[in-house]
Amino acid sequence: MSGGWARVVLTGYRLAGAAVYPFIGGYISMRAARGKEERSRRRERYGYASAPRPEGPLVWFHAASVGETMAVIPLIEAVAERGISIVLTTGTVTSATIARDRLDPAIHHQYVPLDLRPAIRRFLDHWRPDVAIFAESEIWPMTILELGARRIPQILVNGRLSDKSFERWKRRSSLAEALFEHFSHVIARTDIDAERFRQLGARPVTISGNLKVDTNAPPYDPNELAEVQAQVGDRATWAAISTFDGEEALAADAHEFVRPHVNALTIIVPRHPERGDAVEAMLVQRGLKVARRSRGDVIDATTDVFLGDTIGEMGLYLRLTEVVFVGRSLTGEGGQNPLEPAMLGAAVLSGRNVQNFRETYQKLLKNGGGRIVRDGDMLSKAVHYLLTNDKVRQDMIKAGQRTVHDMRGALALTIRALEPYISPLAVKARLQTYEMERQEE
Repeated sequence: MSGGWARVVLTGYRLAGAAVYPFIGGYISMRAARGKEERSRRRERYGYASAPRPEGPLVWFHAASVGETMAVIPLIEAVAERGISIVLTTGTVTSATIARDRLDPAIHHQYVPLDLRPAIRRFLDHWRPDVAIFAESEIWPMTILELGARRIPQILVNGRLSDKSFERWKRRSSLAEALFEHFSHVIARTDIDAERFRQLGARPVTISGNLKVDTNAPPYDPNELAEVQAQVGDRATWAAISTFDGEEALAADAHEFVRPHVNALTIIVPRHPERGDAVEAMLVQRGLKVARRSRGDVIDATTDVFLGDTIGEMGLYLRLTEVVFVGRSLTGEGGQNPLEPAMLGAAVLSGRNVQNFRETYQKLLKNGGGRIVRDGDMLSKAVHYLLTNDKVRQDMIKAGQRTVHDMRGALALTIRALEPYISPLAVKARLQTYEMERQEE
């Protein structure tokens, strides 16, 4: 694709967006009906702000969903500590909940505007960001072009490109270059990611490591944890977390395999809590007794499965066990982040489809903190083995925690790379505060 064709494609994208803009309301309403949008905040998706813009310098952070939001929270807090105002946009209800629960109320959260010129312009006209910082792999053409037209620096942090995304962009290299040239800086997660961004035209590109390693352990309510632990008692536990359709059935298979040998409680935490009804129906059909967290069910000696179908309680679920299978890796593709269970002291199991977290799993496997299972049968045997072999389990736990410790440092490297963009805003914020204090005297 030539540069001329890239311009044609982007013009077509803009015109198509203008054509569908008047009819997008039905789509948003449908998502709201399915619980994927907050009905009361739908206007934010059109760029209408639900909060006034604070005075002084402001940075726009964007993180698509929960994982990206968790990754940038320490970075947001570091920037906010320097007196700079923040608006954070996310795209999911779950990530909005995380932002509300974890961030200072002075940090404004908005749902990300649709990548349509009227919505983007309305958002930028109101918030007037001095810098825009996007997490991981958020490439939205109209947003990038509109920021570029306004000469607002754009930075990609914790940047990554999956195998599939890289192949798609390579087939449209001129289009990629036409977009990526607008980034003032790409701070990539790994050497591989950095090289991919360079091949697609991004300059400059530096490497930070994975910001997700530098996040704090997911929080929990100590009283809630103590209550659930008392219900579990001395039963062995294992968890299947971030599961996708089909993996809950494999977890049920593992439970039935282990049950004759170990008095075990299986914890299942679907990646999408709204699937709770379907998962429970499948488990009950198999004759398993289920306690659902969302209902406040009590776990007793006859409970087979504790179904963690709530938002924002991963910290509780992970602290209930020392054996964790990380989903989207057997029936799904790409994998999910294994760092949180490793950080909190769990031996990690995963399927082979972990392309999105390849480097992390490589380090975890090399150090002995994780194991790959090729199918449901192997998962069942691995769970049984770890539950009945304390030394092997503890050795894996220690290796996983050592791996997390050795991988830390991405936050400091990212902050250092952002200094040329953030330092002038921090100076401006201090001067503004000084002037306001003078006027009050």
